[in-house]
Amino acid sequence: MSELLVDFITSLDGHASGEGWPGFWGLEGPEYLAWLGEQPEATYLVGANTYRLMSGFAAGEVPKGQDEFRPEEEASVDELTQASKVVFSSSLEEPLTWANSTLVRDDAVEAVRAMKSSGSGLLSTIGSLSLCRSLLRAGLVDRFRVVMFPVITGATGEERIYDGYPDVALEMIEHRTFDGRIQLVEYKPRVLEHPPLGVPA
Repeated sequence: MSELLVDFITSLDGHASGEGWPGFWGLEGPEYLAWLGEQPEATYLVGANTYRLMSGFAAGEVPKGQDEFRPEEEASVDELTQASKVVFSSSLEEPLTWANSTLVRDDAVEAVRAMKSSGSGLLSTIGSLSLCRSLLRAGLVDRFRVVMFPVITGATGEERIYDGYPDVALEMIEHRTFDGRIQLVEYKPRVLEHPPLGVPA
C-alpha cells in the first residue's frame, strides 16, 4: 500500500508564498538543500493551479518580482520535471505540456484512495492547497510535513494554508532544524469530529 505525504514549505504565519519573495523566501541553506536532495523518489499529486504555475516555471516563466531564477530554484524545478506527476483537473486539456504528467479527471479523493490501495511507493503533494485539504478531510494522509522558514509575511503573504481545514490532532514523528534557522516538523494527522474533551496525557 502506498503512503501519502502532504508536504508544505511555509512562512511562520502559514503562507505558502509571498508577493515579491523568491522561492524558499531566499533563506534556503546548504543543510536544507542537501536534505532535499536525499528525499526518496515519489509520485507527485498536483492540482490545476499548481500545475499551471509550476509548468510555467518549467517552461522558463520567471516568478513575479524576479529577473531570473536563482540556481536553487532552477534545480528544484528541474527535479520536479523529471519526476512522475498526477494532475487532478476538470479544466486542463490533454496533452499536458509538463513532462511526466498524467491528467486525471476523476474525483481526486477516490482516485488517490485507489492509488494508495493498489500502489507501493510514496505519494506526495506539491502545493495544491485545496487538494491537500480534501485528502486530509478524507483521512487519506499518512504524514503531514511542514518546513517553516523564519519569516512572517503579514503584509505580502499569499495562499493561507490552513483556511478551511477541519480540526486535526497531530502526533509528532519527526523534527529537525536546518542551517540553524529552518524548522521541519512532521506529524501523523488525525481528523477530529469535535475538540477533545480532556487534555491529552
